[in-house]
Amino acid sequence: MATLSDRLDFVIGKKAADPLAEHFGIRTVDDLLRHYPRKYSDGTTVLDEGEELEEGEHVTFVDEITETKAGDMKPQFDKKTKKMKSRKWLRVTLGKRRATVTATFFNADWMIGDLVKGTRLMLSGEVGYFRGALQLTHPEFLVLDSPRGKTYGTKSLKTIASTSGAAGADLLAAFDRDFFPIYPANNKVQTWEIYACVRQVLDVLDPIDEPLPESFLRQHGLITEDEALRAIHTAEKAAQRDAAIARLTYDEAIGLQWALVDRRHGELSDSGPVAMRRDDGLVGAMREKMPFELTDGQKEVLDVVSSELESTRPMNRMLQGEVGSGKTIVSVLAMLQMVDAGYQCALLAPTEVLAAQHARSIRDVLGPLAMAGQLGGVDGATRVALLTGSMSAQQKRAVRDEVVGGEAGIVVGTHALLQDAVEFRRLGMVVVDEQHRFGVEQRDRLRGKAPDGMTPHLLVMTATPIPRTVALTHYGDLETSTLRELPRGRQPITTNTIFLNEKPKWLDRAWQRIIEEVRAGRQAYVVASRIDENDKPKGDNDNGGPPPITVIQLIDHLSRGPLSDLRLQLMHGRLPADEKDAVMGAFRAGEIDVLVCTTVIEVGVDVPNATVMLVMDADRFGISQLHQLRGRIGRGQHPSLCLLVTRLPEGSKAGARLKAVASTLDGFKLADLDLAERREGDVLGHNQSGRAITLRFLSLQQHLDIIVEARDFCSALYEKDPVHRGMAVLAAPFTDDRVEFLDKA
Repeated sequence: MATLSDRLDFVIGKKAADPLAEHFGIRTVDDLLRHYPRKYSDGTTVLDEGEELEEGEHVTFVDEITETKAGDMKPQFDKKTKKMKSRKWLRVTLGKRRATVTATFFNADWMIGDLVKGTRLMLSGEVGYFRGALQLTHPEFLVLDSPRGKTYGTKSLKTIASTSGAAGADLLAAFDRDFFPIYPANNKVQTWEIYACVRQVLDVLDPIDEPLPESFLRQHGLITEDEALRAIHTAEKAAQRDAAIARLTYDEAIGLQWALVDRRHGELSDSGPVAMRRDDGLVGAMREKMPFELTDGQKEVLDVVSSELESTRPMNRMLQGEVGSGKTIVSVLAMLQMVDAGYQCALLAPTEVLAAQHARSIRDVLGPLAMAGQLGGVDGATRVALLTGSMSAQQKRAVRDEVVGGEAGIVVGTHALLQDAVEFRRLGMVVVDEQHRFGVEQRDRLRGKAPDGMTPHLLVMTATPIPRTVALTHYGDLETSTLRELPRGRQPITTNTIFLNEKPKWLDRAWQRIIEEVRAGRQAYVVASRIDENDKPKGDNDNGGPPPITVIQLIDHLSRGPLSDLRLQLMHGRLPADEKDAVMGAFRAGEIDVLVCTTVIEVGVDVPNATVMLVMDADRFGISQLHQLRGRIGRGQHPSLCLLVTRLPEGSKAGARLKAVASTLDGFKLADLDLAERREGDVLGHNQSGRAITLRFLSLQQHLDIIVEARDFCSALYEKDPVHRGMAVLAAPFTDDRVEFLDKA
């Protein structure tokens, strides 16, 4: 007999288990049983009506042959007989479905007599298209019902018969039914081989222990874990499968939330550095010299953060807010509270441009308070250090000396901060900007530079508004604060979409508008999606339209044409760091009229005098990315304009997306639209081990109530029993050590 924690090779043998481990990471019985069917056949086809299949995708059909055609292949040399030998090819058509499917077999002499019209056949292979028609070339096959009464097929599909104990006439009973589970598969491990392994495991599986309390099952009308894991693979009635899906949806929600609550509580020991608020330190001096008043939202968040910094329980908090909502000043005041208490703070930024800007803006806002040991510095001042990968060895060494010596109270940097050579004297707080650019492992690596026995406080910030369901799942190990209120004085941004093919003259007017803004003393951004023809950024939305214009082509066109009288400058991610800094410095100083750039300016770039942004091929960008780009303007005294240019039709899906972005400045509404459009796996990304987070049944769009219930349930149960064995089993797919745990369980 077998249990969920058993290694799969012990149960089904190494030969069958190894391909599952290699291609799908399936190593235990639990892994296999949670490799759920992606759909179920209806006895005729496993392809949903209207569903399109991509070239190379692996698929399985069950249908009746309606037409056959055979012909001679080119004669081949037979090594045994030393003679040329004729061979035949055979093409069969499965015609009971709306769109017919053809399958072509070569060297088919031995099967021509059996694959005849009326034969019920199972085909499994890779999708191909010929003149728009779906075809499979030399697929695996199994005859289910032949007019001649013969039943046979390729070896990989016949394995199911041996594992189910079927033979002869019983083989038809094993396959000739209205239900087949169709699994995620590939050309190395096919769906029927997976089904064979599942059947083999279920035949020897002990009753599965129930991880959830019986009262919880009754309250939510759920079937047991044992019933669900069997029914999802074998139940022929849709109602039974629906009940299994309902139960397994809760499994995913609770498993993920347990992994997050375990992480959240695992760090909430008494190891946090205590930083009491002081009126006579840097915080007090900073509050007195600030030229503006904090918004009510900033005051509320800062009060929560300051209280957590006074506790021995390490803070784990995410601060999200619209572009320009004032997250940075909240983080600066929090870091000063730590510096007042004798600790250092590290601010981790995803790009050198953003890191340099953070260092510059923090120094500017602190003034003499950031000039310790320098002419003009005040008593009790600290230093702000910047460390990036492009610095010279000598520059890096000088900064590292400042950091390890404790002179630098605030250290700003990119991934360079994570290097082993960087040591802190007394790290007490880590701030991570644009959290979605970093993994849990990276932020924890930086926190690990604190003194032994101490867990630094953690504040992560994001200007990408996050739907509540995503915050409760992917970022569920963090408490969340939100800044919705924009500081007084922020200017409105008008956004318009230009459908170029339908209204080509609108683009001419757009260039003229940029010229007018520059003549009025202001500046503009023109953004392209790619650097050159060889560049295809990750996440680029290819909507089937014409190739996008590259930033190299764009600046050449503008400098020779519509903007030839303006001062243009190129900016993209491949430029050396010092050149990027020089360009941004010149743009900030007003020495450049129009910055022609890629998304290198997406995050953190702050030029208040820039009032116009034109995004070429805007359909290539996602909703959140467009919102981020738009946040680069409207930061000064003048109303601003964002223009989204596309060559796709207004009535297209991409056109609707662009009009949605143009219709609102509310990033949280756009985040919900973004979630609805994108695949949820893309939104969730990876867990701390770097594996993709896969939610097969739980939907971030549809199941907010289940996610909230699961979070509340896990939090309450964790208080009573933090090592609950059943919860640990459900959480295993979302943790680092699932195989290790299951081996020990």
